[in-house]
Amino acid sequence: MAAYCHRDSSVALELPWVVALRILRKVSSLHAATFSHHQCRSCGSNDLQLVVDIGYQPLANSFLSEEALERMEPTYPLTMLRCRQCHLVQIPAVVTANKIFDDYLYMSSYSPSWLKHSSAFVDLAVKRFGLNTASRVIEVASNDGYLLQFMIKQGVRAMGIEPAVNVARLAEAKGVPTRVSFFGQATASELIAEGWAADLTVANNVLGHVPDINDFIAGFAMVLKPEGVACFEFPHLANLIALVQFDTIYHEHFCYMSLIAAETLFARHGLRVFDVAKLPTHGGSLRLYVCRENAAHPTSGAGAAIVAEERAAGLDRDEVYDSFAGTCRRVKNEFLKFLIGAAGAGKAVCGYGAPAKGNTLLNFCGARNDFIAFTVDRNPHKQGRFLPGTRIPIYGPEVIIAAQPDYVLILPWNLKDEIAEQMKVIRQWGGKFVVAVPELTVF
Repeated sequence: MAAYCHRDSSVALELPWVVALRILRKVSSLHAATFSHHQCRSCGSNDLQLVVDIGYQPLANSFLSEEALERMEPTYPLTMLRCRQCHLVQIPAVVTANKIFDDYLYMSSYSPSWLKHSSAFVDLAVKRFGLNTASRVIEVASNDGYLLQFMIKQGVRAMGIEPAVNVARLAEAKGVPTRVSFFGQATASELIAEGWAADLTVANNVLGHVPDINDFIAGFAMVLKPEGVACFEFPHLANLIALVQFDTIYHEHFCYMSLIAAETLFARHGLRVFDVAKLPTHGGSLRLYVCRENAAHPTSGAGAAIVAEERAAGLDRDEVYDSFAGTCRRVKNEFLKFLIGAAGAGKAVCGYGAPAKGNTLLNFCGARNDFIAFTVDRNPHKQGRFLPGTRIPIYGPEVIIAAQPDYVLILPWNLKDEIAEQMKVIRQWGGKFVVAVPELTVF
């Protein structure tokens, strides 16, 4: 404190800035040091770069019952890191997978566009890989049987592996044999012993959900037949960074994949990416076709082209990640400016959808039911519950028609065209749609 009494006025004016800089540098160095004891879940390096700190968040798929509103709700730190050695982007594991998948409420079949996507993939795979009644297909994270139901209709023997008991039961009810288990080497050994070496394995949007990613990939290396194919789909890290899709960061997503990181991971387990396709799903995804290193499947040039694009975008360098946190704050500020303006003008805002990404966005922005009166969802298992953290109530879509809000905030922005068509009735009373990511858009 005595330093502030210095008689030199130029020093007195400059000193607060010097102190502030010292504090910021100290805080930054301490923040970086908190991650030095973490190891990359792919290669084991502890050379990890902080990309963005989303703050303390509830589990994004842990929807609340009315009784739970009276109890304390747990929250956990959510930070995204990048390994400077293998370039895997990841979050530190602070929650066990068992806690995440207890009473899991995400069901794939409630999206017509996703069912169409899955049916088209089955048609493609059956034709491309010559699948027939003698083939064996395994889907890991098979959810409610959304995809394998189409495989079974084509006469191909299929089995789902799904850790969420309640969701697995829905698949069984559709006639999809489903084993309740987390996939890895132990489950792969059991499947092989039971005669379930696979011609094709499918793993859609699960690669990022696995804390022990090496055990997971080793399981595929075990269960594939010598010429078998493993097909993986996942949201592409390049789009997350370029389109500021920070709301896809949540505790359920342990990893955020680039092809650079994926190829390194697969090669470690004797697997080779022989073809890659870009997909529009989930804000921009990759579909990887993977086989054993010595299998006969020829390697296309698609993978090399995508890796070149990733390197050109800086996904293997610090700089692009250093600026990401500031871009996330800009999106947050613009969204809050819209909500405050709407509230000040007496306009009513409701949500459409109750996706995990929406919960990350709303909790990061501190947008509760004083800004958003309610949200709706087609999934009846979510209706009657409340969003985690913000505690916004979830109703059926018909409530929007009764309430006639001025704005409908589409939380699953990856389905905005589908939802806008489903809910075009809001235009009858002058209602408008809103999306917040990658930038605030009212239409």
